[in-house]
Amino acid sequence: MTEGSERGADTAGPLEHAGSAAVTSGEGVDAATGAFVLHRNLLFTVAYEMLGSAADAEDVLQETWLRWVDVEPGTVRDERAYLVRIVTRQALDRLRALGRRKESYVGPWLPEPLLTAPDVADDVELAESVSMAMLMVLETLQPTERAVFVLREVFELDYDEIAEAVGRSPAAVRQLAYRARAHVSARRSRAVASPAESRAALAAFQRAVETGELQSLLDILAPDVVALSDGGGVRHALLRPVVGAAKVARLLAGRWWRRDAARTAEPVQINGGPGLLVRVDGEIDGVVAVRVEDGLVTGAYHVRNPEKLSHVERETLLSR
Repeated sequence: MTEGSERGADTAGPLEHAGSAAVTSGEGVDAATGAFVLHRNLLFTVAYEMLGSAADAEDVLQETWLRWVDVEPGTVRDERAYLVRIVTRQALDRLRALGRRKESYVGPWLPEPLLTAPDVADDVELAESVSMAMLMVLETLQPTERAVFVLREVFELDYDEIAEAVGRSPAAVRQLAYRARAHVSARRSRAVASPAESRAALAAFQRAVETGELQSLLDILAPDVVALSDGGGVRHALLRPVVGAAKVARLLAGRWWRRDAARTAEPVQINGGPGLLVRVDGEIDGVVAVRVEDGLVTGAYHVRNPEKLSHVERETLLSR
Protein backbone atom coordinates (compact mmCIF):
# COMPACT_ATOMS: atom_id res chain seq x y z
CA MET A 1 0.00 0.00 0.00
CA THR A 2 1.57 3.28 -1.04
CA GLU A 3 0.98 6.41 0.98
CA GLY A 4 0.89 8.47 -2.20
CA SER A 5 -2.32 6.75 -3.30
CA GLU A 6 -4.18 7.57 -0.10
CA ARG A 7 -7.37 8.76 -1.73
CA GLY A 8 -7.19 6.01 -4.32
CA ALA A 9 -10.65 5.57 -5.74
CA ASP A 10 -12.58 7.48 -3.11
CA THR A 11 -14.80 10.44 -3.86
CA ALA A 12 -13.72 14.04 -3.29
CA GLY A 13 -12.93 14.73 0.33
CA PRO A 14 -10.39 16.16 2.79
CA LEU A 15 -7.33 15.64 0.60
CA GLU A 16 -8.79 17.66 -2.23
CA HIS A 17 -9.50 20.45 0.24
CA ALA A 18 -6.06 19.97 1.74
CA GLY A 19 -4.41 20.31 -1.64
CA SER A 20 -6.16 23.57 -2.49
CA ALA A 21 -5.41 24.99 0.95
CA ALA A 22 -1.74 24.14 0.58
CA VAL A 23 -1.53 26.14 -2.63
CA THR A 24 -2.94 29.25 -1.02
CA SER A 25 -1.64 29.10 2.55
CA GLY A 26 2.07 28.38 2.33
CA GLU A 27 4.49 25.95 3.90
CA GLY A 28 2.63 25.49 7.21
CA VAL A 29 -0.38 24.00 5.49
CA ASP A 30 1.92 22.01 3.16
CA ALA A 31 3.35 20.31 6.26
CA ALA A 32 -0.14 19.77 7.66
CA THR A 33 -1.24 18.28 4.36
CA GLY A 34 1.71 15.90 4.30
CA ALA A 35 0.95 14.63 7.80
CA PHE A 36 -2.73 14.22 7.00
CA VAL A 37 -2.01 12.36 3.76
CA LEU A 38 0.44 10.08 5.56
CA HIS A 39 -2.16 8.98 8.10
CA ARG A 40 -5.35 9.27 6.07
CA ASN A 41 -5.97 5.54 5.57
CA LEU A 42 -5.57 4.96 9.30
CA LEU A 43 -7.90 7.84 10.17
CA PHE A 44 -10.56 6.64 7.74
CA THR A 45 -10.34 3.11 9.14
CA VAL A 46 -10.74 4.36 12.73
CA ALA A 47 -13.76 6.45 11.78
CA TYR A 48 -15.34 3.69 9.68
CA GLU A 49 -14.96 1.05 12.39
CA MET A 50 -16.55 3.41 14.89
CA LEU A 51 -19.43 4.39 12.60
CA GLY A 52 -20.07 1.53 10.17
CA SER A 53 -20.68 4.15 7.49
CA ALA A 54 -18.16 5.20 4.84
CA ALA A 55 -20.10 8.37 4.05
CA ASP A 56 -20.07 9.45 7.70
CA ALA A 57 -16.41 8.45 8.02
CA GLU A 58 -15.58 10.76 5.10
CA ASP A 59 -17.48 13.59 6.79
CA VAL A 60 -15.53 12.97 9.99
CA LEU A 61 -12.26 13.13 8.05
CA GLN A 62 -13.31 16.47 6.59
CA GLU A 63 -14.04 17.81 10.08
CA THR A 64 -10.73 16.40 11.31
CA TRP A 65 -8.85 18.13 8.50
CA LEU A 66 -10.44 21.50 9.29
CA ARG A 67 -9.37 21.22 12.92
CA TRP A 68 -5.91 19.92 12.00
CA VAL A 69 -5.01 22.88 9.79
CA ASP A 70 -5.83 25.25 12.65
CA VAL A 71 -3.15 23.65 14.83
CA GLU A 72 -0.04 25.79 15.24
CA PRO A 73 2.81 24.19 13.20
CA GLY A 74 5.53 22.60 15.31
CA THR A 75 3.43 22.34 18.49
CA VAL A 76 2.47 18.66 18.06
CA ARG A 77 5.05 16.07 19.08
CA ASP A 78 3.17 12.96 17.88
CA GLU A 79 1.12 13.83 14.81
CA ARG A 80 -0.38 10.36 14.44
CA ALA A 81 -1.67 10.28 18.02
CA TYR A 82 -2.98 13.84 17.75
CA LEU A 83 -4.88 13.09 14.52
CA VAL A 84 -6.32 9.89 15.95
CA ARG A 85 -7.51 11.90 18.96
CA ILE A 86 -9.28 14.42 16.72
CA VAL A 87 -10.89 11.79 14.52
CA THR A 88 -12.05 9.78 17.54
CA ARG A 89 -13.75 12.78 19.14
CA GLN A 90 -15.46 13.73 15.88
CA ALA A 91 -16.54 10.13 15.28
CA LEU A 92 -17.97 9.88 18.79
CA ASP A 93 -20.09 12.98 18.19
CA ARG A 94 -21.26 11.55 14.86
CA LEU A 95 -21.92 8.11 16.39
CA ARG A 96 -24.27 9.56 18.98
CA ALA A 97 -26.15 11.41 16.24
CA LEU A 98 -26.27 8.23 14.12
CA GLY A 99 -27.93 6.38 16.99
CA ARG A 100 -30.85 8.79 16.84
CA ARG A 101 -30.99 8.50 13.04
CA LYS A 102 -31.04 4.70 13.12
CA GLU A 103 -34.10 4.76 15.38
CA SER A 104 -36.14 6.06 12.44
CA TYR A 105 -34.40 3.92 9.78
CA VAL A 106 -36.83 1.96 7.60
CA GLY A 107 -36.20 -1.77 7.97
CA PRO A 108 -33.05 -3.53 9.27
CA TRP A 109 -29.84 -1.47 9.33
CA LEU A 110 -26.59 -2.97 8.02
CA PRO A 111 -23.15 -1.32 7.83
CA GLU A 112 -22.18 0.36 4.59
CA PRO A 113 -20.11 -2.16 2.58
CA LEU A 114 -16.66 -1.42 1.18
CA LEU A 115 -14.90 -3.01 -1.77
CA THR A 116 -11.48 -3.69 -0.24
CA ALA A 117 -8.04 -4.50 -1.62
CA PRO A 118 -6.47 -7.99 -1.30
CA ASP A 119 -3.98 -6.75 1.30
CA VAL A 120 -6.83 -6.23 3.77
CA ALA A 121 -7.60 -9.96 3.75
CA ASP A 122 -3.89 -10.67 4.29
CA ASP A 123 -4.04 -8.73 7.59
CA VAL A 124 -6.26 -11.16 9.51
CA GLU A 125 -6.91 -8.83 12.44
CA LEU A 126 -7.78 -5.87 10.21
CA ALA A 127 -10.03 -8.01 8.01
CA GLU A 128 -11.94 -9.32 11.02
CA SER A 129 -12.27 -5.85 12.55
CA VAL A 130 -13.93 -4.38 9.42
CA SER A 131 -16.01 -7.47 8.57
CA MET A 132 -19.76 -7.02 8.37
CA ALA A 133 -20.15 -9.54 11.21
CA MET A 134 -17.82 -7.61 13.52
CA LEU A 135 -19.35 -4.25 12.65
CA MET A 136 -22.75 -5.71 13.57
CA VAL A 137 -21.33 -6.79 16.93
CA LEU A 138 -19.83 -3.33 17.49
CA GLU A 139 -23.29 -1.86 16.92
CA THR A 140 -24.34 -3.44 20.22
CA LEU A 141 -21.77 -1.42 22.21
CA GLN A 142 -22.30 2.00 23.72
CA PRO A 143 -20.47 4.77 21.75
CA THR A 144 -17.56 5.23 24.19
CA GLU A 145 -17.20 1.45 24.63
CA ARG A 146 -17.02 1.08 20.87
CA ALA A 147 -14.35 3.77 20.58
CA VAL A 148 -12.27 2.21 23.36
CA PHE A 149 -12.56 -1.29 21.87
CA VAL A 150 -11.56 -0.13 18.38
CA LEU A 151 -8.59 1.94 19.58
CA ARG A 152 -7.32 -0.72 21.98
CA GLU A 153 -8.05 -4.04 20.29
CA VAL A 154 -7.60 -3.05 16.64
CA PHE A 155 -5.11 -0.20 16.69
CA GLU A 156 -3.31 -1.18 19.92
CA LEU A 157 -3.21 2.30 21.41
CA ASP A 158 -2.15 2.49 25.05
CA TYR A 159 -4.68 3.40 27.72
CA ASP A 160 -3.29 6.90 28.24
CA GLU A 161 -3.69 7.72 24.54
CA ILE A 162 -7.24 6.37 24.51
CA ALA A 163 -8.09 8.32 27.64
CA GLU A 164 -7.01 11.52 25.88
CA ALA A 165 -9.13 10.64 22.86
CA VAL A 166 -12.37 9.78 24.68
CA GLY A 167 -12.10 12.21 27.59
CA ARG A 168 -11.99 9.58 30.36
CA SER A 169 -9.38 8.61 32.93
CA PRO A 170 -6.99 5.73 32.11
CA ALA A 171 -8.59 3.69 34.89
CA ALA A 172 -12.06 4.24 33.42
CA VAL A 173 -10.75 3.32 29.96
CA ARG A 174 -9.34 0.05 31.30
CA GLN A 175 -12.74 -0.82 32.73
CA LEU A 176 -14.50 0.11 29.48
CA ALA A 177 -12.01 -1.96 27.50
CA TYR A 178 -12.54 -4.99 29.74
CA ARG A 179 -16.32 -4.73 29.47
CA ALA A 180 -16.29 -4.18 25.70
CA ARG A 181 -13.85 -7.05 25.13
CA ALA A 182 -16.04 -9.47 27.10
CA HIS A 183 -19.15 -8.28 25.23
CA VAL A 184 -17.54 -8.71 21.82
CA SER A 185 -15.92 -12.06 22.67
CA ALA A 186 -19.32 -13.52 23.54
CA ARG A 187 -20.71 -12.53 20.14
CA ARG A 188 -17.83 -12.67 17.64
CA SER A 189 -17.27 -15.39 15.03
CA ARG A 190 -16.08 -18.75 16.31
CA ALA A 191 -13.16 -19.02 13.85
CA VAL A 192 -11.52 -16.94 11.13
CA ALA A 193 -11.55 -18.63 7.71
CA SER A 194 -8.43 -18.56 5.56
CA PRO A 195 -8.62 -16.67 2.23
CA ALA A 196 -8.57 -19.99 0.32
CA GLU A 197 -11.36 -21.42 2.46
CA SER A 198 -13.40 -18.25 1.99
CA ARG A 199 -12.96 -18.31 -1.80
CA ALA A 200 -14.02 -21.96 -2.01
CA ALA A 201 -17.10 -21.39 0.14
CA LEU A 202 -18.06 -18.27 -1.84
CA ALA A 203 -17.77 -20.16 -5.15
CA ALA A 204 -19.99 -22.97 -3.84
CA PHE A 205 -22.45 -20.44 -2.43
CA GLN A 206 -22.60 -18.54 -5.74
CA ARG A 207 -23.21 -21.72 -7.76
CA ALA A 208 -25.96 -22.81 -5.39
CA VAL A 209 -27.67 -19.43 -5.38
CA GLU A 210 -27.51 -19.04 -9.16
CA THR A 211 -28.94 -22.51 -9.82
CA GLY A 212 -31.44 -22.41 -6.98
CA GLU A 213 -30.74 -26.05 -6.11
CA LEU A 214 -32.03 -26.55 -2.60
CA GLN A 215 -29.67 -29.39 -1.69
CA SER A 216 -26.62 -27.44 -2.93
CA LEU A 217 -27.67 -24.55 -0.71
CA LEU A 218 -28.16 -26.82 2.29
CA ASP A 219 -24.69 -28.30 1.67
CA ILE A 220 -22.95 -24.90 1.93
CA LEU A 221 -25.06 -23.26 4.66
CA ALA A 222 -24.25 -23.75 8.33
CA PRO A 223 -27.13 -25.05 10.48
CA ASP A 224 -27.38 -21.71 12.31
CA VAL A 225 -26.82 -19.45 9.29
CA VAL A 226 -28.35 -15.97 9.46
CA ALA A 227 -29.53 -13.90 6.47
CA LEU A 228 -30.07 -10.16 6.79
CA SER A 229 -30.86 -7.50 4.21
CA ASP A 230 -31.02 -3.70 4.11
CA GLY A 231 -33.07 -1.81 1.55
CA GLY A 232 -33.38 1.43 3.49
CA GLY A 233 -37.08 1.62 2.64
CA VAL A 234 -36.13 2.25 -1.00
CA ARG A 235 -35.66 -1.33 -2.23
CA HIS A 236 -37.26 -4.58 -1.18
CA ALA A 237 -35.51 -6.24 1.76
CA LEU A 238 -36.20 -8.69 4.55
CA LEU A 239 -38.10 -7.15 7.44
CA ARG A 240 -36.33 -9.34 9.99
CA PRO A 241 -33.44 -11.84 10.13
CA VAL A 242 -33.97 -15.31 8.67
CA VAL A 243 -32.25 -17.98 10.76
CA GLY A 244 -31.46 -21.63 10.03
CA ALA A 245 -30.21 -23.52 6.97
CA ALA A 246 -33.61 -24.77 5.83
CA LYS A 247 -35.27 -21.34 5.99
CA VAL A 248 -32.34 -19.50 4.39
CA ALA A 249 -32.02 -22.12 1.66
CA ARG A 250 -35.70 -21.78 0.76
CA LEU A 251 -35.32 -18.01 0.75
CA LEU A 252 -32.30 -18.13 -1.58
CA ALA A 253 -33.88 -20.75 -3.82
CA GLY A 254 -37.02 -18.65 -4.12
CA ARG A 255 -37.78 -14.96 -4.12
CA TRP A 256 -34.43 -13.58 -2.85
CA TRP A 257 -32.62 -14.23 -6.14
CA ARG A 258 -33.88 -13.30 -9.59
CA ARG A 259 -32.63 -15.89 -12.11
CA ASP A 260 -32.33 -14.45 -15.59
CA ALA A 261 -29.69 -13.05 -17.92
CA ALA A 262 -30.23 -9.53 -16.60
CA ARG A 263 -28.87 -10.45 -13.15
CA THR A 264 -25.17 -11.16 -12.67
CA ALA A 265 -22.99 -11.74 -9.61
CA GLU A 266 -19.27 -10.98 -9.47
CA PRO A 267 -17.06 -12.45 -6.71
CA VAL A 268 -15.38 -9.59 -4.86
CA GLN A 269 -13.79 -8.81 -1.53
CA ILE A 270 -16.22 -6.93 0.72
CA ASN A 271 -14.92 -5.59 4.03
CA GLY A 272 -11.92 -7.90 3.89
CA GLY A 273 -14.00 -11.02 3.26
CA PRO A 274 -15.87 -12.86 0.50
CA GLY A 275 -18.82 -11.26 -1.22
CA LEU A 276 -20.84 -10.91 -4.40
CA LEU A 277 -21.40 -7.67 -6.30
CA VAL A 278 -24.84 -8.02 -7.87
CA ARG A 279 -25.86 -6.18 -11.02
CA VAL A 280 -29.18 -6.06 -12.85
CA ASP A 281 -29.02 -4.90 -16.47
CA GLY A 282 -25.44 -3.82 -15.79
CA GLU A 283 -26.38 -1.52 -12.90
CA ILE A 284 -25.34 -2.27 -9.32
CA ASP A 285 -28.33 -3.69 -7.45
CA GLY A 286 -26.63 -4.67 -4.22
CA VAL A 287 -23.88 -6.51 -2.39
CA VAL A 288 -24.00 -9.81 -0.53
CA ALA A 289 -21.23 -10.08 2.06
CA VAL A 290 -20.67 -13.65 3.25
CA ARG A 291 -19.29 -14.86 6.56
CA VAL A 292 -17.50 -18.22 6.41
CA GLU A 293 -16.63 -20.49 9.33
CA ASP A 294 -15.36 -24.08 9.06
CA GLY A 295 -15.99 -24.07 5.31
CA LEU A 296 -19.68 -23.16 5.64
CA VAL A 297 -21.60 -19.91 5.22
CA THR A 298 -22.75 -18.70 8.63
CA GLY A 299 -23.93 -15.24 7.59
CA ALA A 300 -25.23 -13.52 4.45
CA TYR A 301 -25.59 -9.74 4.56
CA HIS A 302 -27.46 -8.30 1.58
CA VAL A 303 -27.21 -4.50 1.20
CA ARG A 304 -29.50 -2.95 -1.44
CA ASN A 305 -29.98 0.57 -0.09
CA PRO A 306 -28.63 2.74 -2.98
CA GLU A 307 -27.24 5.28 -0.51
CA LYS A 308 -24.90 2.59 0.84
CA LEU A 309 -23.46 1.38 -2.47
CA SER A 310 -21.10 4.23 -3.40
CA HIS A 311 -18.00 2.41 -2.07
CA VAL A 312 -18.44 -0.93 -3.84
CA GLU A 313 -17.36 0.01 -7.38
CA ARG A 314 -13.77 0.91 -6.50
CA GLU A 315 -11.44 -0.23 -3.75
CA THR A 316 -11.24 1.68 -0.50
CA LEU A 317 -7.80 1.65 1.14
CA LEU A 318 -7.67 0.70 4.81
CA SER A 319 -4.77 0.41 7.26
CA ARG A 320 -3.87 -0.03 10.91
